[in-house]
Amino acid sequence: MSQKRVAILISGGGSNMLSLVDSMSGDHPARPCLVLSNDPQAGGLKKAAERGIPTAAVDHRSFGGDRAAFEAELLEPLQAAQPDIICLAGFMRVLTGDFVSRFQGRMLNIHPSLLPKYKGLNTHARAIAAGDSEHGCSVHEVTAALDDGPVLGQARVEIRAGDTPEELAARVLTWEHKLYPAVLRRYCMGNKDPVLLP
Repeated sequence: MSQKRVAILISGGGSNMLSLVDSMSGDHPARPCLVLSNDPQAGGLKKAAERGIPTAAVDHRSFGGDRAAFEAELLEPLQAAQPDIICLAGFMRVLTGDFVSRFQGRMLNIHPSLLPKYKGLNTHARAIAAGDSEHGCSVHEVTAALDDGPVLGQARVEIRAGDTPEELAARVLTWEHKLYPAVLRRYCMGNKDPVLLP
């Protein structure tokens, strides 16, 4: 079986991207083929390049809110890389239905909540404010609706008394770095059974 090609989209430092990249070695059924960002200054681009992975950036700010034009530009390096799977890893742009449908069933995202709870932003603060006893992260297939596709894995984290959103976010992030690679490996092998951690 030939190895799957994985493109990873980021907006910042790329810690989840690095956990994915570093997992794709040895007997892993996939290899990274591109790291792409909407911010040419994203710290993750340099880290990917240092690992020998092709990188590209399309600055969303130069499109003045024209999402279709931005996505058309984004498609160019993506199509050139010919990925089998696309992983959104801290990619902070909402993609249109047209873009998503082009990669339907081949695009994954990681989200810092136990979906379907807390779609969107500020998930850690919202979970604390709601008085929840647990929080966590989810990997899901991307559909046109925000943070909505089938859940492929979740990791649960206890919310402790006195937790700040930042403290909770840091604990969740350590599980994101375990969950996303575990889901990707299984997904590359055609297995969509949810990964549940710990």
